[in-house]
Amino acid sequence: MSEHKANRYEQIWQAIEQAGSVNAYVREQLQQHGFLVTRRPTDEMSKAELEKYRQALKKEAAEQNRLRQQAWQAYQAKHIVHLGEGIYWTDDSSEDQWDAPNANQRLLENQLPAITQVAQLCQALQLSVSELRWLCYQREVSTHSHYTRFEIPKRSGGIRAIWAPLPKLKQAQHWILHEILERLVVHGSAHGFITGRSIATNAAEHGDSQVLVKLDIENFFPTISWRRVKGVFRKAGYPEQIATLLALLCTESPRQLVEHEGKSVYVALAERCLPQGAPTSPALTNALCLRLDRRLTGFAHKAGWRYTRYADDLSFSLPATNQAPPELSRLLGTVKRVLGEEGFALNLSKTRVIRPAEVQTVTGLVVNGAQPPRVKRSLKRQMRAAVHNLNQGKALPAGESLSRLKGYAAYIAMTDRDLGFDLLNQLQPVGEI
Repeated sequence: MSEHKANRYEQIWQAIEQAGSVNAYVREQLQQHGFLVTRRPTDEMSKAELEKYRQALKKEAAEQNRLRQQAWQAYQAKHIVHLGEGIYWTDDSSEDQWDAPNANQRLLENQLPAITQVAQLCQALQLSVSELRWLCYQREVSTHSHYTRFEIPKRSGGIRAIWAPLPKLKQAQHWILHEILERLVVHGSAHGFITGRSIATNAAEHGDSQVLVKLDIENFFPTISWRRVKGVFRKAGYPEQIATLLALLCTESPRQLVEHEGKSVYVALAERCLPQGAPTSPALTNALCLRLDRRLTGFAHKAGWRYTRYADDLSFSLPATNQAPPELSRLLGTVKRVLGEEGFALNLSKTRVIRPAEVQTVTGLVVNGAQPPRVKRSLKRQMRAAVHNLNQGKALPAGESLSRLKGYAAYIAMTDRDLGFDLLNQLQPVGEI
């Protein structure tokens, strides 16, 4: 929508609000511009008078229709109106029975933006109402996607689909992440995508274990529907309208690109869920898993286990000082039950039970013995060899890159600062050549 048209609709809607209703506005406009016809009996009119009267009524009706259409366009420019199939929406922003108790107090306590109206959200996101509706609208079939899809290989094999938001949506998601999601309460057992926590802090909880159990949540991101995401925002204190819009901005239907009648279209395969690749998705999983983490931590403490979660990876370990034999069946049974009650499922094919005689790794770091978490020796050897070869003027192996090597060096620096920075320093001159 052009700026001129947006300003025009803004003026019209202000006039409607001043008039008190659309009907009152239309009547005022008809009278002001001379279109309003005074009704009178036609029995004693001459043919010429009757024809003139009819023509005046036709002009009034035409102008009335034009004004009502203009009023509707102004209403659409200021209101969401509709968000697509399967999405409940009402422009009535009054309180409902599902609002969180003391909602405004909750927002204040968590230092969250006190947004209760669509106009306030638009202002915060620097979007017009039509742009916000466009980003949130649910289409089963669309010629456009707000995401770019690409694939990366999984460590365990197979392909992982990543959905990266386009700039306008990404900007809105970054605002939601920094102004809302990063301020929500998360459990101390969660270590993924939280400031001050990392794969290293996650692994550090599991050193010197007599047994390590690694579990995985099946289809973690796709399991979290837009309705569950809306529940996070509702619980934070936001009203129905705002929570709905925030949830739609953070979710999307898994889609497949198909050819139809010579056109490429994106077809929705399921309901909206968390896209892996959106900046808001990891933080939303941490907020949504708060009760899950509380329950599993409570069970772990009672049974003598240690528990942490990094995204969809669950780690349980029994300290070597614990003399009681590990009750693996009880652990697995409890985790499976709790996950089910919290809306998730255990991926049994990825369950791993690792004894001290084997290499115990948590989020990729070795935790055997009482030493701090560390990178595998094999990776350190490979990095030393790669840097040595580069310094000798040899080419990188096929599929390898300088940026990838720098990433490995930074990864090593998390647990072995001296070696990691030494490798980075040796790689830096290579990158400048």
